[in-house]
Amino acid sequence: MKTVLDFKDYQILDMAKGQKLEKWGSITLLRPDPQIIWEEKQNPAIWQNIDAVYQRSNMGGGEWTIKNSHIPNVWQITYQDLKFNLKRMGFKHTGLFPEQAYNWNLIRKIIEQENRPIKVLNLFAYTGAASIAALKSGASVTHVDSSRGMIDWAKENVKLNRLEEKPIRFFVDDVVKFVKREIRRGNKYDIILMDPPSFGRGSKKEVWNIETDLYNLVNMCTELLSEDPLLFLINSYSTGLSKTILENILYLTVNKRIEGNIISDELGLPLQNSKLILPCGLFARWEKKNLNSEKN
Repeated sequence: MKTVLDFKDYQILDMAKGQKLEKWGSITLLRPDPQIIWEEKQNPAIWQNIDAVYQRSNMGGGEWTIKNSHIPNVWQITYQDLKFNLKRMGFKHTGLFPEQAYNWNLIRKIIEQENRPIKVLNLFAYTGAASIAALKSGASVTHVDSSRGMIDWAKENVKLNRLEEKPIRFFVDDVVKFVKREIRRGNKYDIILMDPPSFGRGSKKEVWNIETDLYNLVNMCTELLSEDPLLFLINSYSTGLSKTILENILYLTVNKRIEGNIISDELGLPLQNSKLILPCGLFARWEKKNLNSEKN
């Protein structure tokens, strides 16, 4: 498992009974997590000091309960030299997945060790953390998401990092339709990133199902790879897919076109002052041979 140990503005303070107590900068949140199936709290006393709690509804969905009236609607946190706006969203989210810092570092290292212009395509790009990491390291980025709200949030994050003059293109679009158009246009990319949901709808109500649609999307994306591609990264939070399945998809698609290395693992976040680690999804990636992406 790959764990993120240096995210100073994010910490899991405790976790028990299906809930995790987290510190996001100066804000303490309590959110549900189905993988926390143990009962014992490591530090019961700190569970009284919470700014907001997300509570699921028996009817589906849920809502935030504010415990501190002074909690802001928007606040910022920092990871290394990257900055992000956070908000309390529906379905418990804040607009950032801290475990992805592992991948942000990987992306930056790959870009920075190449002495040439790098083009990055970020699909299902959400609020833009990976796009910002790539942009910060000198790549040009194409950022695609079907939600106008997520695109606007990503633009806020780009501006927060003072990168608005850098080469980034934003598209509110269904990912599959966008990829088909890019193939017709003849555009090519050195790095392709994707973080597909288990289920979703496009900008015009197109239906996405990861179990039936992921293979075809990845296969199409191989046509967008440059003559000397560096990285093809798939993140997944879907419980229905194992990392071996993601490896198999990359082996049958990307690696069939260009032989490289295929690597997969879980991502996790540590509990503060404990040996416990919370699993937070998984990834699989194809990378160019001899890239040495994880070596110093």
